[in-house]
Amino acid sequence: MNKPDLITINDAVKWASNYTNKSVTASNINYLIQYALIDKIITNGMTYISKDELKKYYDRNKIERVWREKLGDDLNWKLSFDNLKESDTTKHVHRLHPYKGKFIPQLVNYFIDSNIDEFKKEVYFKKDDLILDPFCGSGTTLVQANELGINALGIDISDFNTIISNSKIANINLEKLEIILKELTDKLKNYIKINYEFEDELNKRLLEFNN
Repeated sequence: MNKPDLITINDAVKWASNYTNKSVTASNINYLIQYALIDKIITNGMTYISKDELKKYYDRNKIERVWREKLGDDLNWKLSFDNLKESDTTKHVHRLHPYKGKFIPQLVNYFIDSNIDEFKKEVYFKKDDLILDPFCGSGTTLVQANELGINALGIDISDFNTIISNSKIANINLEKLEIILKELTDKLKNYIKINYEFEDELNKRLLEFNN
């Protein structure tokens, strides 16, 4: 195996029991795999998991317990989304600009999608509804509403914010975009070539001068 931190289910049971000072069973580990709380890796017909990923899971659980003691059992820890990677929370168009103060798309989805749980007991929006976001910022709500087939209208006092939002939700002519990108790429390649030739000539002259 290429990854030294990969361990078997049995080894994971021993490690987790020792790390948490609790009795962790194979069923506990399989539960984490089944519900995608940790990934499984199949190699030569054997199932492995990442010890580092398992450690992160139990560390998150420890943090959750600490906060539950402070804030009570009605804390919806799922909304922390601490299990997600940065690439998940800035997926596709949400990465267009590092806008400060935006909330992650998963949080928006939780409140506007059709799922319910012990905290969200009813569905507030359905397909073809209209969502108004009067302080739309970088347009996260608008994008996620569009993904779910819900209409959305955003308002913001900042011209810059409206530019970001409209850039994310506008219909793009991909053929035209491809042509523009090719033109820009060609210009950039030409600029680099010219700049390289200039730098090369400059270095030669500097060498002559220094000598």
